[in-house]
Amino acid sequence: MAIPTSYERLDYGSTDGSQWGGSSADKLGFYGNTPVIQRAYSSAVHATAGITTSADFGATQLAAVREIQETLIGLGIWATA
Repeated sequence: MAIPTSYERLDYGSTDGSQWGGSSADKLGFYGNTPVIQRAYSSAVHATAGITTSADFGATQLAAVREIQETLIGLGIWATA
């Protein structure tokens, strides 16, 4: 017998989805962590081209890190200029 799924929606059912936090100063917390604001932008760390200059990564590792970076940017978690 399947166990029924029980969860709560955090939106009002809009087909456009939901947005959490309207600005980088709004705080969010996940999995019991204290809510925090978006980390400040640093071109040395957050510039999407910055990681491509590292000789420490092979093509496979670089592709994985870039995918993670782009995903976090898409979610609004990774700060951009």
